[in-house]
Amino acid sequence: MSETPKYLLIDSTIAPDIFVRVVRAKQLIAQGKAQNSSQAARMAGISRSAYYKYKDFVHRFDEHLQNSVTTLYVTLEDEPGVLSNLLTQLYKAGANIITVNQNIPVDGVAPVSLAVRLDSGRVSVDELIAMMQSLDGVVRATNI
Repeated sequence: MSETPKYLLIDSTIAPDIFVRVVRAKQLIAQGKAQNSSQAARMAGISRSAYYKYKDFVHRFDEHLQNSVTTLYVTLEDEPGVLSNLLTQLYKAGANIITVNQNIPVDGVAPVSLAVRLDSGRVSVDELIAMMQSLDGVVRATNI
């Protein structure tokens, strides 16, 4: 006999409405539109007990996030405005910056890692790297 799988991916159109509402309540809290779980449950149209029963077991699946997040590694000259300009150019290219981690500069350069979500079809990772390398103050740009 086969064992029951721990996780299932189910289309929300066939899932019980309570699951969709729990996800909505969690989203309301995360976005600051509800100040607490009681308010979020009320806004989502569910009881607080239903929210607590399912909140740790029902999660939103973001299909486009799965394949479009990439990590970029950039070495920048230690000059004012270099990181700011890089972030501006990434924004203009349609990259949604998820995280930025800049280490302390050593020998006049600072290593930076960025996790970015790319707008599908707008720009490729290779185009993004080429654009970054063309910027003043960017010593090197790569991805994994």
